Amino acid sequence: MGVSSNRVEDSSDSAIHETILKISAEPIPSLDIHSVCLPPNKTTFQKLKHRLSEIFFPDDPLHRFKNQTFFTKLVLGLQYFFPIFQWGSNYSVTLLRSDIISGLTIASLAIPQGISYAKLANLPPIVGLYSSFVPPLIYSVLGSSRHLGVGPVSIASLVMGTMLSETVSCSEEPVIYLKLAFTATFFAGLFQASLGILRLGFIIDFLSKATLVGFMAGAAVIVTMQQLKGLLGIVHFTKKMQIIPVMSSVFTQTEEWSWQTIVMGFSFLFFLLATRQISMRKPKLFWISAAAPLTSVLLSTLLVFLLRTKVNEISTIGHLPKGLNPPSANMLYFHGPYLALAIKTGIVTGILSLTEGIAVGRTFASLQNYQVDGNKEMMAIGVMNMAGSCSSCYVTTGSFSRSAVNYNAGAKTATSNIILAAAVLVTLLFLMPLFYYTPNFILAAIIITAVIGLIDYQAVFRLWKVDKLDFLACLCSFFGVLFISVQMGLAIAVGVSVFKILLHVTRPNTMVLGNIPGTQIYQNIGRYGEASRVPSFLILAIESPIYFANSTYLQERILRWVQEEEERIQASKESTMKCILLDMTAVTAIDTSGIDAIHELRKTLIKRSLQLVLVNPVGSVMEKLHQSKILESFGSNGLYLTVGEAIADISSLWKAQQ
Repeated sequence: MGVSSNRVEDSSDSAIHETILKISAEPIPSLDIHSVCLPPNKTTFQKLKHRLSEIFFPDDPLHRFKNQTFFTKLVLGLQYFFPIFQWGSNYSVTLLRSDIISGLTIASLAIPQGISYAKLANLPPIVGLYSSFVPPLIYSVLGSSRHLGVGPVSIASLVMGTMLSETVSCSEEPVIYLKLAFTATFFAGLFQASLGILRLGFIIDFLSKATLVGFMAGAAVIVTMQQLKGLLGIVHFTKKMQIIPVMSSVFTQTEEWSWQTIVMGFSFLFFLLATRQISMRKPKLFWISAAAPLTSVLLSTLLVFLLRTKVNEISTIGHLPKGLNPPSANMLYFHGPYLALAIKTGIVTGILSLTEGIAVGRTFASLQNYQVDGNKEMMAIGVMNMAGSCSSCYVTTGSFSRSAVNYNAGAKTATSNIILAAAVLVTLLFLMPLFYYTPNFILAAIIITAVIGLIDYQAVFRLWKVDKLDFLACLCSFFGVLFISVQMGLAIAVGVSVFKILLHVTRPNTMVLGNIPGTQIYQNIGRYGEASRVPSFLILAIESPIYFANSTYLQERILRWVQEEEERIQASKESTMKCILLDMTAVTAIDTSGIDAIHELRKTLIKRSLQLVLVNPVGSVMEKLHQSKILESFGSNGLYLTVGEAIADISSLWKAQQ
């Protein structure tokens, strides 16, 4: 007579603890039953330390400092906090040549974009140029991306302009509006840097790709509609951002339409869109779309200057002051009735700009097979926005269009941002009078060309094809932006995404497993047609943790599976069901409510003369089941390592009892 046993083993340095779970009186010699072991003993402090390290330090940033001398640790520390020391030590003339070319190339795009996006945020155009000077310099020292082109972006500009304009008029109270813009930028930077310092970057993951696709598409439509003011020459235009009042304002102000503005504006818009299409179809010709905005600004400015006596109806930018960024720390608004508005605007624009910046940085890093540190990026973007708020800049981040041009132009390091800042510096010091006759319609055309690329039709189609809930989140975000407001559209989309998470947590997937003939493999019978049910057994699998939020549902769902199986057996006159196998391979965690639910489920099944058996609980689940003493109530054959071993052993016991 041999003895076959399942054992729960808990090994430590001092002793080996064994709990005998099953002893079979009539084993089959060829049957090999493996033990289900407990994980190694760990104190509560050790478990908490491990959990926190996985949450806040998944990249193990201190690993490089192990077993190093003090001087080496100092150098590594400088390189960690200031990446410029890392790539700067190997810098060469060849790299400088490439960075100069790429820096000058993105400067040709950044200058007109800076002016345009500042107007999108209802700020003076000069603030857009200021924001293309200081932030790139700071990022080049602190940033970890080699290709990120830093400056104002359309989404953050739109959201800031929308949120602030709903409370404060930029035309009636320009000083207060400017103060709030700088203050919102400060709080955006503070929030971003805090996320990096506290390593809380996972918070921005709640902005799912589906949410952002819908949000950016809706924002792009709203921005495009708003720019009709400049393209049509309308003077009196609505301050609202919803599509209905915007379109109403367009068609109720037809008497203000200027045919000269319309002809030239749409001509340049067609030119910009055409160059964009050329560069998209032939990436090697990227420089065509990169140079198009500055070329359009120069041509339109020259055209308006030559025709200034004949086309008085065309509005222009007007005077722009020369000189470097004036300090604005004294303009930060830290008290008063609008402080809450500044904080709210800063957090929203901070989240959006941070999401875009990190996503863009990681995209181009993957193309060149290097890593971008998310927490470093948060700190770099946060610091440059806090510094920018004190030097007349508004919210900046990594721009996709600038980064794409930077990458295609052959940028090798963040020095390209330094070259960009130098080009903007020359512009601020010497070239500002040249923009006096720059027409507003060209800024509108540049903005439309830039934001139209945010409408990703292919991504929307993929969402519909792959995940209908993601598609719903996308639609909610899109229509929320169009018909309610930008921030409410974003909030609705985040709410839908959170609802999706709750739906998966509270209503997890369960399935019936069957055996694939000739193997010890058990798979979903609804997915694998060849999988067959095992007589007298109902094999169920749970694909989620068992928490208080879903424990009651799982208990009820399992009982419904049992009822449906009994009805099926009765209808087909198969052998009576005797045992329920619960495959817990995918149950990654369990709490006390989950343990109580399993205990109650077992008692309910016993009353119906059914046996409940647990299969392959993972380490943390096994540990809690053992500590709760619930395994003792399952008896000698209530826990197995695999479904195949459970069926073979229990079947042998039934045969021995006959």
